[in-house]
Amino acid sequence: MQFLINRDALLKPLQMVSGAIERRHNLPILSNVLLDVTADTLSLTGTDLEVELVASTEQLQIQSPGRITVPAKKLLDICRSLPEQSDIQVAVQGENCVLTSGKSKFTLSTLSAAEYPNLESWQGEVEINLGRQQLRKLLEDTAFSMANQDVRYYLNGLLFEVDNGTLTAVATDGHRLAMSTLALPAVSGQQKQIIIPRKGVLEIMRLLANDEQQVSLSLGQNHIRLTDSSFSFSSKLIDGRFPDYRRVLPRNSTKLVTAHRAVLKDACIRASILSNEKYRGVRFTLSNHEVQIVANNPEHEQAEEVIEVEYQGDTLEIGFNVGYLLDVLNTLATDLVILHLNDSNSSALIEGVGNNGAAYVVMPMRL
Repeated sequence: MQFLINRDALLKPLQMVSGAIERRHNLPILSNVLLDVTADTLSLTGTDLEVELVASTEQLQIQSPGRITVPAKKLLDICRSLPEQSDIQVAVQGENCVLTSGKSKFTLSTLSAAEYPNLESWQGEVEINLGRQQLRKLLEDTAFSMANQDVRYYLNGLLFEVDNGTLTAVATDGHRLAMSTLALPAVSGQQKQIIIPRKGVLEIMRLLANDEQQVSLSLGQNHIRLTDSSFSFSSKLIDGRFPDYRRVLPRNSTKLVTAHRAVLKDACIRASILSNEKYRGVRFTLSNHEVQIVANNPEHEQAEEVIEVEYQGDTLEIGFNVGYLLDVLNTLATDLVILHLNDSNSSALIEGVGNNGAAYVVMPMRL
């Protein structure tokens, strides 16, 4: 195998696939990247056995095709350290891979490409075409609510549900829930539920450009594949049953509070300074046309904020984790938000005025 490539043309796909590679792994070959040179294309593959990422480029001069694996981090560090627009000659010599650029020369150890693991072949059951920006928004609206290393393993990921012309993303850690829905008439009549693992979700968010270019999603029995113009990303799915999120959505709320998002957010930020560092609790006291936000901590310090809101009704006291509220307020982009409340023991449903796609549920705290 031998080819000549511009440093920048190699660096971009190499950075892409490096996100899927574990630096410390029991199998040494999983620290390597697979280089596969065909008649006109260089493909780079990285995997940790759970996710697999393939990126390719045709911006190279190929002297001879072939396949080999080399240490991913070392190759990435070499490429980063070389001058921009420099050319790199890559050649396999015996059991080594030699990189030459100007007067620099690097000899890397290799492992056989035949030993490199690939995710097993599979067939997609549902195919979805959508814009990069649409997919990014679904994930950004919801990913922050995923659990992290929860014993309820099915919460350590994000639910994708295709149901009769809509794609819904849902994430929950048991204390709060985020949901975002996108209309997709092309999948009308199809139904499918999958749970994408946390790493897969974060990788997709890292990879997706924020534009209107189309991408393809393939949902299988045990895998998901995202195909973009310059890469293909695959991930195993979490084998479990996601909770019925519809059951936790508050219904028939009796108290509606409309507030300016930025004003409420700033008040919560200031109050959080003196909240309990462990529990992050703040107390909301609602009365006509205003809400009082109070935070206390074990040092007997207190923060108090009063802001004007649209609310008419009985006085209500309810506690929340201020971090959960701020996550929602930072994610919503609308000027106004509505809080749907019932009583001090019931969850709150939070939506942005004019943002029909996303909704958030935050459980109350006892303070």
